[in-house]
Order: sequence, then C-alpha cells, then structure tokens
Amino acid sequence: MKTMTGEIKAKGQLTVPKKIRDMLKLEEGQAVTFLAIGDSVIISPKRLDLDEARRQIRRIVKESGLTEEAILADLKKEREALYREKYGKKRN
Repeated sequence: MKTMTGEIKAKGQLTVPKKIRDMLKLEEGQAVTFLAIGDSVIISPKRLDLDEARRQIRRIVKESGLTEEAILADLKKEREALYREKYGKKRN
C-alpha cells in the first residue's frame, strides 16, 4: 500500500483517509488505539473484548430499567414470532 496523508485539525482531530477507513472497517465514533514508536505512530482499530462487551451490555440493561425476567420473556416472544415467520407454525 502506498503512503497516505491525513490532517490534524485545531482541536487535535485527525482525518483518516477514506481508503484506510474502508480497509480497516472504521466507522464514525469508533475508538482506535495509538501506539507511539520512536517518531512514528501506529493507529489500529480498538475491538471490544468479551469483558468490555459484558460491561456495556450490563450498563445498557441497567439504564433501560428492564428486569432480567422481562428481557427473557420478551426474548421468548421474539423467538416464537421468528419461528412462526420462518416455519409458519407455533413451536412445540
């Protein structure tokens, strides 16, 4: 891959070239990791690890005010609806 350039704005925001964003599947608002090595910087996508995903799910559930029982009941309803949609009948 050839060298590409970006631009650092007044508030320190870095513009990542579209080809690189597409190649790394970077989306707006996604976190990245910066690793300084000498006078160079490696930028890589920050992927959620399992523990971080669990923390985020717990936070979302807590903020929603739903109970575990309510979530499981709704999940059962959704599964039954999906089964009926796919197979045209109620599951035993």
